[in-house]
Amino acid sequence: MLVSVTERTREIGIRMSVGARRCDILLQFLLEAVILSLMGGAIGIIFAAIGSFVLNTLLGIPAIVKPGIVLISAGFAAAVGIFFGYYPARTAANLYPIEALRYE
Repeated sequence: MLVSVTERTREIGIRMSVGARRCDILLQFLLEAVILSLMGGAIGIIFAAIGSFVLNTLLGIPAIVKPGIVLISAGFAAAVGIFFGYYPARTAANLYPIEALRYE
């Protein structure tokens, strides 16, 4: 996310000069981080479900996917996205529009 903020500095400057507030920029990058981490969590959950199915059918090893564990893992993925996305989002929100437009 920090690389994304660095690469999109000019876009952030344009949005801020047009009228986007700091909270709008912060929310944008936080949502991106959470969505990316939830997508990764969903892919992990799908692989875990497929893996447990394979263990059950091919190897005969009992493996059960419980809904509570799936919810906990999705919540943990979202928490990781918020935790590691907050600093880059705050950095993006605190940019000065003129400096961001001058950046290249």
